[in-house]
Amino acid sequence: MYNFSFDKRTMYIIIAVLIGMRLLTYITNPEILVSLLFSIPGVLIAITFHEFAHGITAYKLGDNTAKNEGRLTLNPLDHLDPIGTFMLLFAGFGWGKPVNVNPNNYTRKMSMEKGEAIVSAAGPIMNILLAIIFTLIYYAINKFAGVAFLTATVGKVIMTIIYDTIVINVGLGVFNLIPLPPLDGSKIIRPFLPYKAKSWFINNEQIFYILFVLLWVSGLAGRIVSPVISWVATGIFRLGSLIIR
Repeated sequence: MYNFSFDKRTMYIIIAVLIGMRLLTYITNPEILVSLLFSIPGVLIAITFHEFAHGITAYKLGDNTAKNEGRLTLNPLDHLDPIGTFMLLFAGFGWGKPVNVNPNNYTRKMSMEKGEAIVSAAGPIMNILLAIIFTLIYYAINKFAGVAFLTATVGKVIMTIIYDTIVINVGLGVFNLIPLPPLDGSKIIRPFLPYKAKSWFINNEQIFYILFVLLWVSGLAGRIVSPVISWVATGIFRLGSLIIR
């Protein structure tokens, strides 16, 4: 996700309330906290590579904005967004710190609109590729590692972290394909819209921001996206099992 200009103050208040509610859950069920700790590496990997993909793609298209702002890095601290990271940890979908780009700098071999679509698609594509890579690693370890390793505590922890990394990458990738600002999907679909629909979409962008917040706060976003995330993750695991038998 990039170019996120929505006022986040209300979101921060909501996040504070949600954190308080989660802390109460941890007090009564410490196992959830352990599960959360195992998911942290996956969150860092997913967000870092997602935002890096936006920046490096824009750079390849001729825009130096991300490079000048120090975003062409794999340092997670440069890519974490408090709200998006929280959502990814607790809800399985979220976003990173937006990467600023300037479409005016894109190569003239394509329209700015197509350039924006390509840059936007780079993040989710990166997450799906990472999910596939970690799935292959998961099945390779499962096949070639000994029983002693797989049944040992260290082995179980490693396999859990890899599994969480797969699911989190799928969650971040799929969620950002929702065609609502400020998510990547809103830029990806724009070149395919008829002219009138495109103009209406752009002129009413703030309405879509509000709709996005309402869907998120109400929990409807999770209900809508979770089945899709589950379906994609299942497909990737099946692919991995077919490749490494």
